[in-house]
Amino acid sequence: MWLFNSSIGRKVVMSVTGIALILFLTFHACMNVVALFSAEGYNWICEMLGANWYAIVATILLAGLVVLHFVYAFILTLQNKKARGTSPYAVAEKPETVEWASQNMFVLGLIVVLGLCLHLFNFWFNMMFAELANGGVAYVTNATASDGYAMICYTFGGAGMCSIIYSVLYLVWLTALWFHLTHGFWSALQTLGWSGKVWFERWRCIGQTYVTILILMFAVVVVRFACCGGCC
Repeated sequence: MWLFNSSIGRKVVMSVTGIALILFLTFHACMNVVALFSAEGYNWICEMLGANWYAIVATILLAGLVVLHFVYAFILTLQNKKARGTSPYAVAEKPETVEWASQNMFVLGLIVVLGLCLHLFNFWFNMMFAELANGGVAYVTNATASDGYAMICYTFGGAGMCSIIYSVLYLVWLTALWFHLTHGFWSALQTLGWSGKVWFERWRCIGQTYVTILILMFAVVVVRFACCGGCC
């Protein structure tokens, strides 16, 4: 099948999975912002998205999208490296028209995946998985697994050094995610044929604005809880 066997098909798969992941991140960011205004409201959302069958199915599908996106990114990176060859004279200078992010998408992707693993440990492991395997009690605290607000406080607003380290790591992760998504946004649309000469710069502007707002929604939650300390 051309979607899996050809270079163009693999780029299409990358684009579709990338857009789907951006839509999920949009939902996740909107959900997180609720924690800034209402602990009860945020925990209600966490209960709705806990170990319910539909949330588990959605989690499995989401994991499949992430794996598919990363695997195809790895394959395309190897293809591009093979096409360039290994000649010492082929110096990889950055053309003026090529973004820094576009030349470092795989490295940025690795940082994003490592940050995702940390995020899964801090929240998914102590919430949904704890509901399924630990009697509904988080592994790192005595809070119930559905008490997402308490988990945010513990992760970013605790008194120990771990909270400071987590906060810094999350902000580094979000910075890498910003670079990855700002390039990926317009690149995906270009691959799908939705970016002509007129719309190319428009999509870049729209993508940068959209992704910046999206990342700020995540970052403001980290900064707010990191700064509030024990007042959570």
